[in-house]
Amino acid sequence: QVRLVESGGGLVQAGGSLRLSCAGSGRTFGTYAMGWFRQAPGRERDFVAAINWSGSSRNYADSVKGRFTISRDNAKNTVSLQMNSLKAEDSAIYYCAARRLRNSPDRPTQYEYDYWGQGTQVTVSS
Repeated sequence: QVRLVESGGGLVQAGGSLRLSCAGSGRTFGTYAMGWFRQAPGRERDFVAAINWSGSSRNYADSVKGRFTISRDNAKNTVSLQMNSLKAEDSAIYYCAARRLRNSPDRPTQYEYDYWGQGTQVTVSS
């Protein structure tokens, strides 16, 4: 079992930056692939970014490529999402997720992840 707690959300102007963090519990954190997803009102929970267990492989949704960067520190049981050049359409609740496998799915969806945090709100004002 892994418990995930997100932090770092908030209100930012368009063009600004935020860094989200996700702290995980448990000795197995370093063996799990991790992901970030987001959900805006009335929409599905959409994939944002994924990273494999070692950090050697990352993938991103097309909408955030070149602006967002996912990283992890297994010594600290954390995964982060650096978000730059934020747009109003990035506004959503952002969720951290863990997958009980080392590698990320080729086309990540919420259904391939096993543990979820409670989410953190990101609001980008235009």
